[in-house]
Amino acid sequence: MADPAVIVVGNEKGGAGKSTLAIHIVCGLLHAGRRVAIIDLDLRQRSMSRFFANRAAWMTGNHQVLPMPVEPDMGDGKALARADEQDQLARFQTAFAQARTEADVILIDTPGGDTLLSRTAHGLADQIVTPMNDSFVDFDLLGQIDPVTLDLLKPSIYSESVWEARKHRAITEGRQASIDWIVVVNRMAVAAARNRQRLEDRMEKLSRRVGFRIGPGLRDRVIYRELFPFGLTVADLSNEVRPVAVSLAHVAARQEMRSLMLALGLDGSALDAPLDAAA
Repeated sequence: MADPAVIVVGNEKGGAGKSTLAIHIVCGLLHAGRRVAIIDLDLRQRSMSRFFANRAAWMTGNHQVLPMPVEPDMGDGKALARADEQDQLARFQTAFAQARTEADVILIDTPGGDTLLSRTAHGLADQIVTPMNDSFVDFDLLGQIDPVTLDLLKPSIYSESVWEARKHRAITEGRQASIDWIVVVNRMAVAAARNRQRLEDRMEKLSRRVGFRIGPGLRDRVIYRELFPFGLTVADLSNEVRPVAVSLAHVAARQEMRSLMLALGLDGSALDAPLDAAA
């Protein structure tokens, strides 16, 4: 059996929407028929793990069956967060080895910050997906700009981390090994703004310099948040699965999610199924 593809959702800044992006990618893959394993390295918060625990509970309570990922047991996250780094690493390596035998895609959600586990995960990635908000505050982790002219000066700390991960991969697996890096703009406001154009211009320049692709993220929609307590995404909605009233906004969000999957080079065909907002 071929080695599973490894997708790492990473950004050293908190609040960029990593876990929201991660759960939508996982659900998109599941509905496309992929066997997915998840590893949540945000040990204290564990948003992705909690989401799928909610999903299992919702299915039981509503007598529904939806696809679920495999999640290797890493024990008590809060206790592990207090453990020695080498103990954390050993637990992660065991979980990753298990995931390799049970899935054809492994998705790893990383914490906001620079940790040994996050660096290790990045070094294992076939694809790194980096969400960022529509803001120069988030861009600062990717590239530094001149405060007077707003010209791009140089790559910043997270870009350097991805460079190190790529270098490690090339050394350990040979020059043919590569990491596809895609940056998606998350929580974008509906209205266009001059600030966004400035940001897009700098992102284009930085993407050519450090080698990432730019893709569409998920807008700041209430519907993404309202489905979280149920462990559901817009990919799960159907005539049978409707924990909330479905509107045209849900239909638009579903197409948004499809665009995200296609930008990542993943199968988004499961999101082609029509969703009747009036049903």
